[in-house]
Amino acid sequence: MTAPAEPGIGLTAVDPATLPERDPRPPAQYDAILLVSFGGPEGQEDVLPFLRNVTRGRGIPDERLEQVAHHYRAFGGVSPINAQNRALREALQAELGARGVDVPVLWGNRNWDPYLADTLREAHAAGHRRLLALVTSAYSSYSGCRQYREDLARALDETGLTGELVIDKVRQYFDHPGFVTPFTTAVQDGLDRSRAALPGVEPRDLRVLFATHSIPTATAITSGPPGAALGPDGAYGAQHRAVAEVVMAGLAPELADVPWSLVFQSRSGAPGTPWLEPDVNDAIADVAANGAKGVVIVPLGFVSDHMEVRWDLDEEAVATAKEHGLHAERVPTPGVDPAFVAGLVDLVAERMIAPWPGSTDGGGETLRERPARTALGPWYDVCRPGCCANPRGVRPAVAGLAP
Repeated sequence: MTAPAEPGIGLTAVDPATLPERDPRPPAQYDAILLVSFGGPEGQEDVLPFLRNVTRGRGIPDERLEQVAHHYRAFGGVSPINAQNRALREALQAELGARGVDVPVLWGNRNWDPYLADTLREAHAAGHRRLLALVTSAYSSYSGCRQYREDLARALDETGLTGELVIDKVRQYFDHPGFVTPFTTAVQDGLDRSRAALPGVEPRDLRVLFATHSIPTATAITSGPPGAALGPDGAYGAQHRAVAEVVMAGLAPELADVPWSLVFQSRSGAPGTPWLEPDVNDAIADVAANGAKGVVIVPLGFVSDHMEVRWDLDEEAVATAKEHGLHAERVPTPGVDPAFVAGLVDLVAERMIAPWPGSTDGGGETLRERPARTALGPWYDVCRPGCCANPRGVRPAVAGLAP
């Protein structure tokens, strides 16, 4: 197994035994799948209203929002994320159909049209009463899990549909084979391209940088169930490092000497507030100073090539690598990779009564295998009490045990 560039902060630093006991839920009857995502602007006039939605309640003036807006304006004001979600929705619907499962895939966003509240109204009007949510976030954190659960609860309250609609959610899928496999293939390909571009380079002269969104250190510490011994940055850091280890272990044997590390990107907020580090650009400068010849940048924290991948990595991080004389390869996210799409539908199959292959004649009442590639998983069908706590206090949330 490849030795990490930051020894001692992989799975050996956590104790999965301290996690609460798994409590898998038996399959239930759902009549629609709800794809839940962040949303993004689709034109120049949408950019500021979108950013106001993202930062609602924080009192951030438009002048500061414009400092971020230029990322979107450089792409004509259009975030890639909505088109990617349309493609994912179509791919999920096709995969369900190929398995003989006749349920619609709906789609709602946190911050832009189609908004969650509107989607829930449409779902109810169409006769749907029990929805199973797929969130485009694989890891445990407040912004990646609990906030979406709060958004769903708020949308139910806003629409007056609390008690009329039931919304459950599939487990966090950071270590599901459908999520891990595309990254393993992509890293192998990225390293192969790097070696072809740098004839004679030794594997130890390359670096793999697994990038994910930085979050406040205090929020990272509280990610995951309270009381779990998951290392210095909670479930969020432990899950990413565990997946990175699995990806590196899946590479060709001749790449066993390639060092890797977990790095962070896209931090925001007050400069005095500690956030997870190192920043990807600082890490690139550091590996160059230590003799690396090339870097493979892996957006491990993301499911699609949205704006924070296209700008923060493709524009800024790749430019930093070039400034330091490094060959850079940025590998793709899972997107609509067939393995990822099939994996998401497998997650649905874990929770849904339907004519799945291997189900019982009675409709699939037996619990199904829950595959996981790390010792941390499979994660919970229903979030544990206090998991990924809201830093601003307890708020109503669906698909979890109170509080």
